Amino acid sequence: MDELGRFRRALTVWAAGGTRAREAATTARELAGGGVRTVVLVEGSSDQAALEALALRHGRDLGAEGVAVVPLGGATNIGRFLDVCGPAGLGLPLAGLCDIGEERHFRRHLERVGLASGLTPAGLETLGFQVCVADLEDELIRALGADSVRYVIEEQGEGRPFQTFQNQPAQRERPVEHQLRRFMGTHSGRKAHYAQALIAHLDLGRVPRPLERLLTRV
Repeated sequence: MDELGRFRRALTVWAAGGTRAREAATTARELAGGGVRTVVLVEGSSDQAALEALALRHGRDLGAEGVAVVPLGGATNIGRFLDVCGPAGLGLPLAGLCDIGEERHFRRHLERVGLASGLTPAGLETLGFQVCVADLEDELIRALGADSVRYVIEEQGEGRPFQTFQNQPAQRERPVEHQLRRFMGTHSGRKAHYAQALIAHLDLGRVPRPLERLLTRV
């Protein structure tokens, strides 16, 4: 595991609390002092995969730049990670990405740790935290268009599984965009896999606004 991976792991253990938290905090502080410039807090591994893949398409290596993209393991964990990364913890510059349904958790805890007060959606963006209209998959599907996303699925060798999924009774009457979005979440690791695959096919003139603004910020 590289140093950035160790840093992410130490943050996760520290944020979880428990008997190993103190040791993890020491490790995180040491590794942060070795060159971590910014911490980007994202809901899950698919968000991390998308942001890092998009950075590479722009010729950037976020890890080499000292930008640590840290998956929270769910938006409700944002408070714990802000405690360890924010003013009372490492005191590092922060940015982030969340779904619109989880925005309230981010706003509440950013205010709680003293990074803002009375946050509006615009204020959240100014602070460096971007919000997806629904979620990352929705943003990417709208940016590429359903036909292009289906092409990517075919390219990944999953055209037939997707057709089978479409024929399920619960899916038959739903719009194809909804079917695509749900299909990407049916297996563990599939969201992260398709986040990278869709970014690879994305026209860089049509990057979803939350990803574009976040990458520009860091």
